[in-house]
Amino acid sequence: MAELKINGKVKMLMDAQTFDSGFTKREFVVTTQEQYPQDVKLECTQQRVNLLDSLKEGDNVDVFFNIRGNEYNGKYFVNLQAWKIEGATAASTPAPQPVAPDTALNSAEDDGDLPF
Repeated sequence: MAELKINGKVKMLMDAQTFDSGFTKREFVVTTQEQYPQDVKLECTQQRVNLLDSLKEGDNVDVFFNIRGNEYNGKYFVNLQAWKIEGATAASTPAPQPVAPDTALNSAEDDGDLPF
């Protein structure tokens, strides 16, 4: 299966759910940052639930996930299961500001030889 990735801003973190079988999951919503933003619900299961512990709403993230589908009583379900979450560096880090050529030239070369 191809590696899938979505990036955006954490909109919502739900509480962890533990079922009678011992299965644990925690869902979260990421809002994409594109012309038409989408709210996408993903989930972490079992030992990956702790991936969400350090996140807070508003964080920019890159989420790597797998698509899981199943049938139950004639109904079909699709889940997006996250397996890795990173802080998005491109969206949250401002671009470096260029240095004006005159400033860079003057500070690097002619410190003591000013013509006036």
